[in-house]
Amino acid sequence: MPDFRKIINKDKSLIGMVHLQALPGTAKSEKTPEQIIDIAVDEAMKLAELGFDAILVENMHDTPYLLREVGPEIIAAMTVATAAVVDAVDVPVGIQVLAGANKAALAIAHATGANFIRAEGFAFASIADEGIMDVADAGPLLRERRRIDADDIAILADIQKKHSSHALTADLSIGDHARGADFMGADGVIVTGNHTGHSVDVSQLREVRGATELPILAGSGVNQKNIKDIFEFCDAAIVGSSIKQGGKWSNLIDAKQCRELLNAKNS
Repeated sequence: MPDFRKIINKDKSLIGMVHLQALPGTAKSEKTPEQIIDIAVDEAMKLAELGFDAILVENMHDTPYLLREVGPEIIAAMTVATAAVVDAVDVPVGIQVLAGANKAALAIAHATGANFIRAEGFAFASIADEGIMDVADAGPLLRERRRIDADDIAILADIQKKHSSHALTADLSIGDHARGADFMGADGVIVTGNHTGHSVDVSQLREVRGATELPILAGSGVNQKNIKDIFEFCDAAIVGSSIKQGGKWSNLIDAKQCRELLNAKNS
């Protein structure tokens, strides 16, 4: 079981998002693979140079997302882009393939030398914008990790994930979700707000901290104002919107915003 804390090797770490431009075949695709790769590498290098501790590559511009199975064109493009990012930076790199395409993310990480994946739908069923994630992915995913000899890649599991309804598990607290992900073999858990850019509820972080010894990551809404409160309970924070131009996730990185966040964390 990989130790995510050793992968990052820094207490209270910041993971910067690289949102790949819309990939070939998706509704909003406009750029060539070469252009997508160039933008991704440029953003990853900026984040690493500014002082972020890790990079997370994600296909967030591929809206509307497919459920679990994304197609060979997405996997191929993300593999090439991720390999280029891994080669360009000296910090750990992670992958998320939306929506819930965790086996694809694992395969990309294994092929490119990336270090971790972000997995939604790992434990318990939920209803996302893409439809019902009715089969928890932990069993198939951990077996796949063993099958392809990728046991060094950490799996960070979202619990009560944003953009989803959790009515099916309404009798379970977020602490129960954390215990479930821990029991099912996650290497860390991610807590989010309700939507991209929405702040995490610190009381939920406190509850999760009391429910598991796994690494805890804040997965949305981390900014200059709340980062101190969040790091009271979290090992790491995944940051996207607050480091982009205008505070909007779909824009490019704003170096000034990045510096302000880093300064707020270190002050």
